Amino acid sequence: MQSTKSPSIFTTQFWLLGLSSFLFSSSFNMLIPELPGYLTEMGGADYKGAIIGLFTLTAGLSRPFSGRLTDRIGRVPVMAFGSIVCFVCGFLYPIFTTVMPFLLLRLVHGFSTGFKPTGTSAYVADIVPASRRGEAMGVHGMCMGVGSAFGPAVGSMISEAFSLNALFYTSSLFAFLSIAILLNMKETLVKKERLSLDAFKITRRDIFEPDVFSPALVTFLCYFSYGAVSTVTPDFSEYLGLHNRGYYFMFFTIFSILVRLFAGKISDRHGRIPVTIVGCFILIIALVITGYANSAYVFFTGAAFFGVSMGILSPVLSAWTVDLSRDDNRGRSIATMFISLEAGIGLGAFLSAELFANQRGNLPLVFYCMAGFALAALIYSVLIYQFKKRRARII
Repeated sequence: MQSTKSPSIFTTQFWLLGLSSFLFSSSFNMLIPELPGYLTEMGGADYKGAIIGLFTLTAGLSRPFSGRLTDRIGRVPVMAFGSIVCFVCGFLYPIFTTVMPFLLLRLVHGFSTGFKPTGTSAYVADIVPASRRGEAMGVHGMCMGVGSAFGPAVGSMISEAFSLNALFYTSSLFAFLSIAILLNMKETLVKKERLSLDAFKITRRDIFEPDVFSPALVTFLCYFSYGAVSTVTPDFSEYLGLHNRGYYFMFFTIFSILVRLFAGKISDRHGRIPVTIVGCFILIIALVITGYANSAYVFFTGAAFFGVSMGILSPVLSAWTVDLSRDDNRGRSIATMFISLEAGIGLGAFLSAELFANQRGNLPLVFYCMAGFALAALIYSVLIYQFKKRRARII
């Protein structure tokens, strides 16, 4: 009798990829809580929004190239390039100690997330069955999430116990280890091409793949909030008397990790859009609570809800994107989703910095405004869901 048991997704390749992603995520996330204060000491307090904004700008601009290269020369080289950028930038931060060179370095650092996650998502989609895609995205996202939680908290500890330079060099070390793991991974792209100038010729579809418009739009609207959280919660933490500016990141990431373990799996069974609707609703609650926070307890409650929402949305939106893509344009489709993600984060960072204007009284306005974007994502998702239900009845 033939076994009906589904094949395991937890292969050696899968876990090596997860470890590499953990190290990569830790590498650049450990810097986030300390960079606003570092920039302020340089005299660049008015440029706090650029810390995240410039990073995501370059990441977004590089996505068409990373998507095209992922589909042409392979997943592993694209992932390795992203980690190499992180490795180099960690050594340059102690050298670039004035405002403009620092901002230029943030621009360059953005290439890391413009390449590594694109190749990684395509690799995951290659090695897991479609029926367990959401689950795989969730578990792999957990590895990234652990890095996102571990990095900021440990980064602040290293900065306090030693120095900022020690933090920057530790960031480089983690990126180097991420690269070392990739060297042992088997390439999954079957029809590979040699690197040539033709691989860099970007077309309109490399910038935006229409097949994945819906998940890309929801991603764009939801990730405004991530840009805001990354930009203003370090200052928010200080106003509430929290000495470690990484605690908010640690709380939301821990809850995100817990939810990722089953959110993607639920979407495999019940559909991407219904689960997306739940994620958008919880995101609105998270932003309202955080904006209202007047104590550490309420602040961390908002962080927990934010983590739950991101733990739902991240793997489900990724799986929804891959569902709508074809095998020969998987990298391009994933790149489109990430372009939307980075555009949302970048615009959210700049907008939140402008609304905040280094005034504590403006913090609720920042989060209520971000909740408005999440509400737009919720309304759009509900409309899409209703449209699909009606079409299914007609058919």
